Amino acid sequence: MSSPNGAFNPHIVVFACNWCSYAGADTAGVSRIAHQPHFRMIRVMCSGRIQPGFVFRAFENGAHGVLVSGCHFGDCHYVSGNERAVEQFAKTKAVLKVLGIDEQRVRLEWISAAEGGRFAKTIDEFIDQVRALGPGPFGLTAEAHAVAGGTGCSS
Repeated sequence: MSSPNGAFNPHIVVFACNWCSYAGADTAGVSRIAHQPHFRMIRVMCSGRIQPGFVFRAFENGAHGVLVSGCHFGDCHYVSGNERAVEQFAKTKAVLKVLGIDEQRVRLEWISAAEGGRFAKTIDEFIDQVRALGPGPFGLTAEAHAVAGGTGCSS
């Protein structure tokens, strides 16, 4: 989990809504906007579907940080899905606090399909933030390590 120069490269899981944030990541890629590669993207239909258990499972499987990203308010394909995401995220942070997991390891962002630059900047900022925190609260399982092997996230 460290680069050839010895720097810690955190494993980040990104839950991105299909309609905006995932498309924003695609825009960043198509536009060749440089950003750090240390994340695994999981496309979900709506950010409002991300329950606390999804975030905990990511940590359990070796993630050092989790980013949830959805549509801007007023642009949600499901009208109020991003409002639900805010509610779910608040529950997630409350449980993380009880578990003693630093809340800086999770982040909620609104990124539209046209905001490739914003996606890249958010990824870079979040990876640097988690890198500064050090390795995550759980060890990387053998299964997670094997999955992460092809993502640019492995050691």
